[in-house]
Amino acid sequence: MKSWIIFISVFIISLSLCISLFVIWKAGQPFADVKEKAELLAVSEGNLKEVSDSMVYSGSTIYITVRGKDGNGEEKAVFIPTNRENLVIEEVILKNGISKQQALTVVQDEFEVKEVLHTKLGWEQDTAVWEITFLNQNDKLNYVYLLFEDGKWWKRILNL
Repeated sequence: MKSWIIFISVFIISLSLCISLFVIWKAGQPFADVKEKAELLAVSEGNLKEVSDSMVYSGSTIYITVRGKDGNGEEKAVFIPTNRENLVIEEVILKNGISKQQALTVVQDEFEVKEVLHTKLGWEQDTAVWEITFLNQNDKLNYVYLLFEDGKWWKRILNL
């Protein structure tokens, strides 16, 4: 009898773990599909020759930011809208703006940052912006946006 209880317990725990992993994997699948399509589009449209990474940026419009090198070997970010009806693909050459590390330095100099949650390059109102999400010393959530071109403040949403 004891062996049956152990078997059933192990079986239920294993089944629960497998179902949980499957649900997590399926939940991330739409993002993976959209990112893959955006990467293929960036290469097929001739914006990039090779892709290094991509991320989803959710602002006023959702863009997939695809980073990589163009035909001249320059590092570039291409912003592909998920709604392609009236929007065009935008792009910036990364050396023409501030880097991710420079953006983080600007934020850390201005605020008491406890933990940076993410840093994304996105497209807002006809310009590239760095979105930095962090927790401050009081564990309050903060979103700050810096202009990619010069690192000036664009928008701050503090102490959520």
